[in-house]
Amino acid sequence: MGRLLLLRHGESEGNRDGRFTPHPGIPLTLDGYAQAESAARWIAACHDPRAVISSPYVRARQTAGVVAASLDLIVRVEPDLRERDYGRFAGEPYGTPRSGYDPAAYWTWQPPDGESLIEVRDRVGAVLDRVAEAYPVDDVVVVSHGAVMLALWRHVTGTWAEPRVVPNAGIVEVEHRDGIYVAARQVQPAGDGPDPWRR
Repeated sequence: MGRLLLLRHGESEGNRDGRFTPHPGIPLTLDGYAQAESAARWIAACHDPRAVISSPYVRARQTAGVVAASLDLIVRVEPDLRERDYGRFAGEPYGTPRSGYDPAAYWTWQPPDGESLIEVRDRVGAVLDRVAEAYPVDDVVVVSHGAVMLALWRHVTGTWAEPRVVPNAGIVEVEHRDGIYVAARQVQPAGDGPDPWRR
């Protein structure tokens, strides 16, 4: 059985400011680095990853770099793990009104000039399938973004009904066997101390 550890990047400057990130170069905050370090400690203590794969965006690569350094691995970048394209919403506050948005079918909403979550699922699901095929019995860390992880949840479980946005440096464990995704669960932080993760 293989295990994919889906890790959202630590807090970015865009997260801190409550805005859809305007460009790929937005970095982690100091708190974001601390979150990444905490997640890296948990991963190293509970798993034995053979690879760290990351979105090309700076905040994801910085998070992946922290994890990879703790495991003595290198980061492999997958361009299609990039965050959802928010089109004209890029740089706008999270609370910006969304014309045509239906919370009961949130995955269908498409920002002007941007991507729906269905489109995100199509590109990131293909990446996850390739990773699972390449590492059929190993643990692999896959670092991406909030919307990407919503789309990946749909890809591995077949439902949009249950997911919620994973917190910064949050982890979803996905088990797979013989090309089939068999289980997915979010790892919850147990507290605000230096090592808040628990199984």
